[in-house]
This record gives sequence, C-alpha cells and structure tokens, in this order.
Amino acid sequence: MSSKKTNIRTRIIEATWRLMEQRLGKSISMGDVAKTVGISRQAVYLHFASRTELMIATSNYVDEIKCLNERLNQFKTASSGIELLEACVDVWGNYIPEIYGLAKALLATRNTDEATAAAWNNNMGCLRDICRETIETLDAEGILAPEWSKEEAVEMFWTMISIHNWEQLTVECGWSTTQYIDRMKALLKLTFINRLHKP
Repeated sequence: MSSKKTNIRTRIIEATWRLMEQRLGKSISMGDVAKTVGISRQAVYLHFASRTELMIATSNYVDEIKCLNERLNQFKTASSGIELLEACVDVWGNYIPEIYGLAKALLATRNTDEATAAAWNNNMGCLRDICRETIETLDAEGILAPEWSKEEAVEMFWTMISIHNWEQLTVECGWSTTQYIDRMKALLKLTFINRLHKP
C-alpha cells in the first residue's frame, strides 16, 4: 500500500474517531466521514468495505495510539493470580479515562447500530479474556473463593470493572483514578480470594 493510501486510511480513521466523540448517541455514516475528510463516499469504501470494518479499525487504532499493547506487558510480569488481578485493575483503571469518549460513543449506539456493536463486543471480549485468565489462575493456585464457579467469577469480575461502574464512581461520585484503582483492587480480592488464604 502506498504512503498516500496509508495516509488517507489514517485520515479516515481519525475523522471517524473525532466524529464518534463529538456525536455521542448519534450514528456515524460513511458519508459523514467522507465529508469530514474531504473525499467521496466511494473513496471511503475503497479503504473500508463496511461501516463495521471501519468502526473496528477505529477502535483498534485508538488502542494503538494509546499504546495498549505496551500497557498489557504488565500482565507478562505477573507471577501469581493476585498479581494478575492487580495488573488488570491498574491497566484498565488508568486506560478507561483515556478512551472514555470513544467508549461512550460505542455504548450510545451499540443497541441500534450493528457496526458499533461489533466494535464494542470486540473490545469487551478482550477484557473478558483477561478476566478469565486471572480467575483461572486463581483457581489453579487453589485460592479462588469456594463459593464461586469459574464461569460465574469471570462474569462477575468482568461486570465489576465495567465502564458503567467506573463511570458511576468517577464521573458521578467524583472518585479519583487512584481511589478507584485502590478500592477496586481491595473489593476484588475480598470477593474472589479464599478467606483462608494467607499471602
């Protein structure tokens, strides 16, 4: 792909990102993106075969710009289930404020827009996988609280760290990022770690 085509593709993605954050609750059409970039609607389709492809590409681009993969390296250094749990909250708790605008845009339209729903589900599927890895590690170490099945624990963990709950605590209640991270770590440990476990 030529550098010119690459540049246009990036401009399309960046325009989509801006529009999504500006128009919370409103669907973004390929025509809207084309107008913002200053190209034809057909030109957008030359780079992205569908709106779903564009929305997922935009979400992935934001993750790349925000260096999500580098942040996830924190998981590789975790040597126990508890360290994985803490790393999950550290990474996610610091990341949400940076992608909150995009997340709100996806949330606002996912129930009525297949394209944004696909992008949202792709991102949340990755988060759920991390929750699963953490819970399975706790279980393998024999320290998962006995009242939880692994599947229920994964679902509860995933829900507890959802953007909805983060928003309620930070935006509505005014918690700082540090406060959110510290309290969430403590709550998750109380919830999922066997009380007989002594660190």
